Amino acid sequence: MNEQLADATRIVTFRLGPDLFAADIAAVERVLKYETPRGIPNVPAWIEGVIEYQGRVVPVIDLRRRFELAHDGAGTHTRMIVFSTETELVAVVVDAVLDVRALPESELAEPPAFFRGLAGAYLRGLARRDGELVVVLDANRLLSSRDRLALEPALRAGSDA
Repeated sequence: MNEQLADATRIVTFRLGPDLFAADIAAVERVLKYETPRGIPNVPAWIEGVIEYQGRVVPVIDLRRRFELAHDGAGTHTRMIVFSTETELVAVVVDAVLDVRALPESELAEPPAFFRGLAGAYLRGLARRDGELVVVLDANRLLSSRDRLALEPALRAGSDA
């Protein structure tokens, strides 16, 4: 058991509608109570806008829209998870943050072949949590290089405002 825990990744688990998602806790900068982001023009619909976090302008991704899930709007448990990726900070809107737990690497399965394409690009793998399937995301892949280039002018404009 101790060997299994030593080879484990700590993940933060969160909910989007009825579905469970998770990401490596090492990528989580902070969990914030939801605040309405400041809108910016000429960005994809899944970018809610930007927030200021620690003196930086941070894009806010609505994961429901990004993953083409039904959108219910913000509720009392809605949170923003600020991820520190390899290149920048990115905030994502989730319905609720549930917990942090250890995930042994042996319990992380490769996504099936039908997850190929755009949606599969974000995935690190799949796991089970209390009998439910958990989609484990790779925070570094939430914005592609093309997404970053498209956002750059809007983020510069947002920091000038």
